[in-house]
Formats: sequence, structure tokens, C-alpha cells
Amino acid sequence: MLFFRQFRRGRGFRLSFNRQLSLAYNLYEPVNIKPGHAPLIILHGLFGSKQNNRSISKALARDLKARVYALDLRNHGDSPHDAVHEYSAMADDVEEFIQEHELRVPSLIGHSMSVSSLPPISNSDPNLTSTRGAKVAMTVALRSPRLLGALVPVDNAPVDAILKSDFHNYVQGLRDIEVARVQKQAEADDILKHHEKALPIRQFLLTNLVRSTDCGHLHLRIPIKTLALSLDKLGDFPFKNPNEARYDGPTLVVRGTKSHYVPNDVLPLIGQFFPRFELRDIDSGHWVISERPEAFRQAVVEFLQEKE
Repeated sequence: MLFFRQFRRGRGFRLSFNRQLSLAYNLYEPVNIKPGHAPLIILHGLFGSKQNNRSISKALARDLKARVYALDLRNHGDSPHDAVHEYSAMADDVEEFIQEHELRVPSLIGHSMSVSSLPPISNSDPNLTSTRGAKVAMTVALRSPRLLGALVPVDNAPVDAILKSDFHNYVQGLRDIEVARVQKQAEADDILKHHEKALPIRQFLLTNLVRSTDCGHLHLRIPIKTLALSLDKLGDFPFKNPNEARYDGPTLVVRGTKSHYVPNDVLPLIGQFFPRFELRDIDSGHWVISERPEAFRQAVVEFLQEKE
């Protein structure tokens, strides 16, 4: 049995200058927490939210008998909006979250932030993350290594990458929906069809629509203009020189064998940034958590249990 609690922070646009934001989160808490077991934090990705990690959070909380925090990063889900949207600012928020909640050396899990298209999902339970989480997690580990007990980046590497043009199409489609002030999800989907043919991707993007309480039309809960302006920055990784930043804690790099985001030739660089890293290959594409949730759960549980 698990206890589940949801925490929302005040949402709305705020202009700031790299000021930490207080993040919304879901807490998954087993009935019998194992004494001394470090909590886990799971990060979603671009256009995603804490709901994307619902199923894997429940499973890890159950198996590890530890608290699991699924966060909404800035400008996503129920977390506040801000004009600054880059890895350093997102890492600031996560570090502040750890300190605010007095979490002792938590394990940090994040998936991607690279150049891929969005993943396949189901309407009922989108157990996935889209791009961004892994690079935020790696940034936190390299900036503040003493804050973390372990790191799990999923199918991504600490390298710069070129963001695919698909994301600009998604942004334009979401902007068109906002202007149209649609009343029904089907109307929004009809607009988005002009920008993306794949139904699963459209379904994922449309999870960002909520109904306005004052006039009844659907609107975006994410600041699409801010995210559009940040796209070109999100392909980069903040750290270039492993001699200047290193995380010596336990690190599990989970790689999809049918994906190309962690090629063999970047493994030496990963080893320089994260000298204690272990590699776990899973027979999947880029979207490891949604494609092979049981294999991912098993890999993480075994890794963290060995570190106790």
C-alpha cells in the first residue's frame, strides 16, 4: 500500500533573474518506509509534467520502501512560470527543493533532454518523460555533488546536441491552439494535426491544455512563448570540461539499445564526468521508461539496493 499526496505551488508568470522557484510535486510514500533509505526524485522533460512519472514512481516507492518525489519543473505542470528557462535555473530549483524539504542525499533520476521527438503514450497513464530531465539531473550532480546520493540519467549523455525542428512545429501548433480559444479537446487536436501527424505525440502535447475557470475555453498551462525562446538553449549541456566538474557518486546510465543518444564513443566522456558510472543496456528505443517499464524498474531497484 502507498500513500499519495499532491502539492501545488502558486502558478503564474513571474519575471525573475535566476531566482529559485518553489516546485510543485507528487509524493509517493510507502506505508513502511525503510529506515535510513534515501528518497528518490524523478524529473520529467519538455512539455511533460509530474504525472508522466506516476506509474514508475509508485513502483519504485513500493519496491525500495522509500519516498519518491515526482517534480514539475519550472514552466511546466503546476509549478510557477518564469522568464528564465535554462539548465542552470532548473538545477537551481531542484537544489532548492532538496534543501527546502531537507532531503538527505536523495537519488536523482532524469530522462533525456536531447534531440528526439516525443514518445508514444497512452491516454490513461502516460508513464514517460519527454526531453530534458537527464541533463537537469546531470547538471545538479556536477554543480552540487554533495547534495546527491546517486544519479540515474536515462538515455542521454553530457554533450551538446542540435534540437530537432519537430519541437518548433509543436510550439507553433500549441500557439495556434491558444489563439483559437477552443472549447473542446477535439478542436485542439484538429489544429495540431497540421503540425504533427502522430496521434500519440498530439495526445502528449494536449495534456498541457486546461479549462479556463472564467470563460470556459481551453488554454495552455505552460508559458509557450517562454519555452519557444528557450528551445535553442536546450540542446546544449552547461559543462564542457570534465576537469572542472565531476560527480564521484554512484551513477547508473540507462541506455536504450535501439536508441542513438548514448553511442559507445561518448562513454569515455561520461566516465570523465562520472567516474563511478555503470552502464545498463535495455532492449528499447529512446523512451526506455514507457517502452520497458519493468526492465527499467528492475535496473534501478537493483542499482540502488546495491548501494545501500
